[in-house]
Amino acid sequence: MADNRVVEGRMVTPKKLAELVEGERVMDAEGIEDADHDCPECGGDVVSVGYMPSVTAFVTGYKCQECSWSERDD
Repeated sequence: MADNRVVEGRMVTPKKLAELVEGERVMDAEGIEDADHDCPECGGDVVSVGYMPSVTAFVTGYKCQECSWSERDD
């Protein structure tokens, strides 16, 4: 499990990656991991991060390392 990754040309922390997926600040985030699928838009590598957008929720966010595609899995 890596702490930081390059996403869209910028080095991001797990919390920053979660904020890119969520579109706003998050409470906490786990480490960034490789997702086992490619981006449906550009075919690039996808990474995942588990995070808490609020005190009562935990979701997994997926983000392409190459383009702006992202999604979350509640």
